[in-house]
Amino acid sequence: MYTKTLIQNQNLPHTGGVANLLIKHSGNKDQIVEVGEFLTIGRDTVNQVVFDDPFLSSRHARIEKKDSGYVIKDLQSHNGIYVNGVKVGEAALEHFDKINIGEIEFTFLMQINKVISDSFLESKNEDWKKVLLNIPKLASSSFPVLVYGPSGSGKEIIAQSLHKNSKQGSRPMINVNCSALNESLIESELFGHIKGSFTGAQQDRKGAFLMASNSTLFLDEIGDLPLSLQPKLLRALENQEIKPVGADNPIKVNVRIIAATHKNLAQEVARGNFREDLFYRLNVLKITVPSLSEREEDFESLLYFFAKKYKVRFSFMAIKALKRQDWPGQIRELKNTVARAAALFGKEEITEGNLKDIIQSENIVLENQNPILKAYENIEPSTLKVLEKKVIYERLAANFGNQRKTADELGIPKSTLHDRIKTYEIDVKKFKKNR
Repeated sequence: MYTKTLIQNQNLPHTGGVANLLIKHSGNKDQIVEVGEFLTIGRDTVNQVVFDDPFLSSRHARIEKKDSGYVIKDLQSHNGIYVNGVKVGEAALEHFDKINIGEIEFTFLMQINKVISDSFLESKNEDWKKVLLNIPKLASSSFPVLVYGPSGSGKEIIAQSLHKNSKQGSRPMINVNCSALNESLIESELFGHIKGSFTGAQQDRKGAFLMASNSTLFLDEIGDLPLSLQPKLLRALENQEIKPVGADNPIKVNVRIIAATHKNLAQEVARGNFREDLFYRLNVLKITVPSLSEREEDFESLLYFFAKKYKVRFSFMAIKALKRQDWPGQIRELKNTVARAAALFGKEEITEGNLKDIIQSENIVLENQNPILKAYENIEPSTLKVLEKKVIYERLAANFGNQRKTADELGIPKSTLHDRIKTYEIDVKKFKKNR
């Protein structure tokens, strides 16, 4: 048995921040997981973070967002949890706190959304800049907003900006990640429950709708919401009322909905995975967040922002190499890479040679690794450009302008191919017309 301890902290991070866990586990690559409203750790698959570790209990620990900040709780585990070397039952978390559970080390990373948003909501890309300038107008409406974009592209930050510019902006926005919740628990998370309504319901719980009353409810990854729960969500939106699990009577709520997804919901409707009536109920106003490769003009400013935040320095050649990488995880992957650099190298300057330790990709593209040019390394630079353009032109023509297929055939990231197409002013549209 242990004594329940609360570490007092007068400098808790603002609750508008984004919390992440950097996870180190022997034999595995480091990974970063976003915490959200809450996150549980244990051996059982109902947890958001699962490890088959004999030192872990089935449900070992829970990190939860409170009004005052983030708190970690021991869920009556066998071996306990340690924060900065101290065994605790419950502890407030600060940026860069070390958490040890069994053989696993976690680092709690906290970022303030306002700072991130101010940086993110500026762009040198003309198309995206127009969308960003239109956000206050969309925010002033009470209609639902559907935010599309690849995972990690910043959909939550767009939601935060919509909320901040709305009439409800002074109240907290409530976030629910529909893909991170167990199907059996998601109804309780959304609508709440009454004490004793199911095993484990030891007290009444407010759901996300009640917590977001007279404010904004952000439903992240709405495309992953179980089909069985979609009619209840539709009813809540249409009637502005919810029914907690185990309750007899519905409760009126006034909630502005912002939903986000990386999926094409129209296609999900056609496949029978998403209700058509719910789709049209959500798809009133729409924002499509571009991928990082579609706003390459912003890459360096985003990199510099995260480098400043994590107090990391990159050499000129390292920055050039980072810009050449393909970033399937978008801005989140870039942020995680910089955070990893801070954890591994501290205040040292990160060189091109260090990138293999911080980029979690099998294909790191360095300056001397361009597969298109490798065969021509002894030819004059001016001739090299002609040859490179010719090779790209021929493969694009053969693939009818399909850039992903062309990049795969040439052995380079799609972002690098996109750079070359712009540099050589190749008109990809004419290849598509020849299909």
